[in-house]
Amino acid sequence: MERTLARRTLLAATAATGTGVAWGTAGRAAAHGGKRGERGVAQGAVDAEVARLERELIALRRDLHRHPETPGQERRTAGVVARELRAAGLTVATGVGGHGVVGVLRGVRPGRTVAYRADMDAVPPKDIIGGGPAAAHLCGHDVHTTVSLGVARVLAPLRTRLSGTVVFVFQPAEETLSGARALIDAGVLERTGVEEIHALHCGPFPVGRFAVTPGYGLPGQDKAEVTLSGPDAPGDAGRLAAKIAALATVAQPQTPADLERLIADAQVPGGPLARFLAVRATAQGDTVSVSYRCWPEERYAEVRADIRRLAASYPGATVSFPADPFPAMVCPEPDGRRLARHLRRTVGRDAVVELHAAFPPFSGEDFALYLDRVPGTYTFLGVRAPGAPVTTAYPHFPDFAPDERAIGLGVRTMAGWLAERTSAAQRG
Repeated sequence: MERTLARRTLLAATAATGTGVAWGTAGRAAAHGGKRGERGVAQGAVDAEVARLERELIALRRDLHRHPETPGQERRTAGVVARELRAAGLTVATGVGGHGVVGVLRGVRPGRTVAYRADMDAVPPKDIIGGGPAAAHLCGHDVHTTVSLGVARVLAPLRTRLSGTVVFVFQPAEETLSGARALIDAGVLERTGVEEIHALHCGPFPVGRFAVTPGYGLPGQDKAEVTLSGPDAPGDAGRLAAKIAALATVAQPQTPADLERLIADAQVPGGPLARFLAVRATAQGDTVSVSYRCWPEERYAEVRADIRRLAASYPGATVSFPADPFPAMVCPEPDGRRLARHLRRTVGRDAVVELHAAFPPFSGEDFALYLDRVPGTYTFLGVRAPGAPVTTAYPHFPDFAPDERAIGLGVRTMAGWLAERTSAAQRG
């Protein structure tokens, strides 16, 4: 159950290829770079490009929002992404790991290869809190896609000052935790020579604020199935499900006040979410199905032992687990702190908060699979409008409505950050 087991399993997968232009071995920028002493990409130049493009980007986001596509069905979205990247002059491959799109922007100067990932799929009806009639962009992936396209469009005309290579990874099927694996199996990291990878995600923080996650991230997920036997197996299953559910140390939020408390707790060093267990256990007939998330992920072995112990009190009960839990997403602490410094320089010290817990405790993220292979960062982009209910900025709620001013802020900060990372002489 160690983290390395999941990594080995994935690395052993068979590679697949995308369609379109060749995109492998894109990681070396042209070696005939600019003149000695010439400045790299300045934040002022980035800000000017963002100001020029901001209205167009908001219109683009609204278009994507009107056309949500479920995980694995992102055909139209992928087409829009490929069109925008080609118009900006990037090298583009489509059909990577399904509907994935990879865009490669090579700077004129030599430097490092850094990736930026955006997820494209919408939330399926069954995953909308309270249910919904149809898929909808209630997790902010339309914003993520727009920010990434904005970064590409900002950096492309500045490529004469850009060092290294930026690889834009547009991922399908994040909601089902299958898209990252498909792209990795297609060789997106190895074929492009990616040295680190970064991402933003909409979060329930005030617009204009960023929440960094050094040393933290999002929990993974483990599952179990317990089958009972005997004449009262259905009754035993109900009782066992209640006992397993009682292992939880954090409950699903039921009210906006609960959500506000979770957000506040995540910002407290050593607070209530520094170590937690979230459990869902349901009985159907003679079977108990269990799904749980915990932090730190080393607790998986402990929780599995607790489930086995509880099941053992019912003669004849059998317990099964997957070979490995889905891994937690853990952001390297040094990378998160470097990004925090960049954000404070760019948008101000008060615009950056640090999370001290895996957040939110009830969600996973397949960005974990990239971070199992290369270092990087995963940061929350505040999208809560002034005075708006917390549910309008908390993913998967039916009234999720991010403040679109966050788009320009995301583009400003990430364009400058990627330019900084590609030009770094070494990691550090």
